Amino acid sequence: MNKKRLFVACFVALILMLSACSSKETSKPSDDAASKDTGIEKKEVDDKPRFAYTFPLTGKGTDEALASRAVAVMVNNAPEARPQSGLHKADIVYEVLAEGKITRLLAVFQSEEPDVIGPVRSARDYYVRLSNGFDAIYIHHGWSPSAKSMLTSGNIDSLNGLYYDGTLFKRANFRKAPHNSYITYENILKESEKKKFELQQEIPAFSFLKEDEVTAIEGDPASTVTVSYGDHYKVHYRYQSKKGTYLRYVNNEQTVDRETEIPIELENVLVVGANHQVIDSAGRRNINLESGGDAILFQQGKSQEINWKHEKGRIIPVKDGAEVPFVPGKTWVNLVPASDLGPNVSWE
Repeated sequence: MNKKRLFVACFVALILMLSACSSKETSKPSDDAASKDTGIEKKEVDDKPRFAYTFPLTGKGTDEALASRAVAVMVNNAPEARPQSGLHKADIVYEVLAEGKITRLLAVFQSEEPDVIGPVRSARDYYVRLSNGFDAIYIHHGWSPSAKSMLTSGNIDSLNGLYYDGTLFKRANFRKAPHNSYITYENILKESEKKKFELQQEIPAFSFLKEDEVTAIEGDPASTVTVSYGDHYKVHYRYQSKKGTYLRYVNNEQTVDRETEIPIELENVLVVGANHQVIDSAGRRNINLESGGDAILFQQGKSQEINWKHEKGRIIPVKDGAEVPFVPGKTWVNLVPASDLGPNVSWE
């Protein structure tokens, strides 16, 4: 072969090789095509964490298979007792009138355990009934006659500061009695174990919204909410749109944890109207927690006028006969006399 023919042959071979390479690149299947060819569906990467379990009282996810029993603590809410300790770790708090225009708090803990809780105050029978809705270990310091009858029946696991004053319950020197009784979570668990209280328990869960349902909540604007019990107990909630939570204030002073100054932040505020009746000269009350009635639920800066029902010892929000789910997170329940639901509760 002469040089001219050799050159032509090499040139043709080079063209054919380049053409083949180009053909392979243009015919390479896309990711989507490859997925179709293999029958494997392509999925976008989801960076959001997925949890194996859910806390029953907050709807928040966890990877630990926790079945800790709930603990319910009677917390003093007098002006002399503020700021309190441990409330920022409560899953749900019930604020209810005691005598006169004084409210006390029943703080229910399950997903988190604060170091210290207090000041601890005395029991009333309706607080005990609220605690029983969770089959919680009930912590109190003193009692009314009707609460004493319930708590000494042998059917309720409880710890009373009257019998542990200075031992399990400590008196703080920065406050005066009866506003200075505190207990640690460690002491609650130690004495509960000593008394052979059940400490592991499956707890029925509240109903919670899914993420896309939270953003779809409808209702009237409610960026500020006011619940008035009296001159020293004017409660305000202020909505934070960036976090989707309400901050709590009493007489314009923010509710924070005494030790850490962590604020109370709530995904749900439920205001419940229930019939109240004064039953003795001391001003003690009977509160109807069974008959149901009107309620207002505040979530995501919006209000829903709904109802409530009594179900297995708990107050459950309902609308048109169906349970209204909570936003995953913490909840504060304000019980007010049914007649006060209109004049003493407002929002805008």
